[in-house]
Amino acid sequence: MPDDESTSFDPVAEFYDQSSADMFADAVVTPTVDLLAELAGSGRALELGIGTGRIALPLAARGVAVSGIDASQAMVAKLREKPGSSEIPVAIGDYSTASVEGSFSLAYLVFNGLWNLRTQEKQVACFQNVAGHLEAGGYFLIELFVPDLQQISPGNNIKAFRADSHGMSFDVYDVVSQRLTSMHYEFGGRGVRSFASDGRYAWPAEIDLMARLAGMRLRDRWAGWKQEPFTDTSRSHVSVYEKP
Repeated sequence: MPDDESTSFDPVAEFYDQSSADMFADAVVTPTVDLLAELAGSGRALELGIGTGRIALPLAARGVAVSGIDASQAMVAKLREKPGSSEIPVAIGDYSTASVEGSFSLAYLVFNGLWNLRTQEKQVACFQNVAGHLEAGGYFLIELFVPDLQQISPGNNIKAFRADSHGMSFDVYDVVSQRLTSMHYEFGGRGVRSFASDGRYAWPAEIDLMARLAGMRLRDRWAGWKQEPFTDTSRSHVSVYEKP
C-alpha cells in the first residue's frame, strides 16, 4: 500500500456494524458519549472518522451539534440509512486535511482512528487540522490502544487478540516502520469474509509531541472512558488535548 494513503473502510461498510457489534453495546457507547457530551458543553463537536455513526448519533441525541469527516463514502452511506443522520453534516475526505465549516469546542477521534493515517506526517497534519477547527479553549480527544509489543516475545511480530465462533483477528507489527496490519476473518452464513486494516502505531509520548507541534497541550489522560488512572500496565488510553 502506498505510504501516502490512509486506511479505507469501503470494503467493510456492508458488515462493519455486525463485525464490531461489541463496540455498539450500551456498556461501551454510554460512557463514551457521557464524557464527550461533558467536554463539548454547549458547543459543537467534530468527529473525525465518523463512519456509520456509532458515537455521533447517540451524541447528537444528547443535544450536541455534531459534524463529521470521513474518507469512506460507503461508510457514510450506511450512516445515512439511520434515523437522525440527516441532522449531521459530513465532509467526505481525509481527516488529516479535510475541513468543515465553522469552529468547534470539541473534536474527537476514537477507536484507534489516528492509526488509520499511515505516516507520521499525516498524523502530525491531523493534529494541525484539528487545531485549525477548534475554538480557543477547545478540546481534542483521542482513544488509542497502547501498542502490545511488550506482550510479544523477541523474534515474533504477531499478536492474536480474538478467536471465537464469529471469527478471529490478529495484529502484525513492523517495529522498524511502526506499521501495524490488523487481519480480521469473519465467519457467517456467507462463508468467511476477510479484511485487513493497515496503520501506523505511536506511543503516547510521540502523540503528545504531535499535539505540541500543533499548539495544543495534554490536559488529561486516562486508561478508559470511565476515567480510570493511566498506569504502566494500561492497554489503552483516552487522552484530552487543549487548545490554549
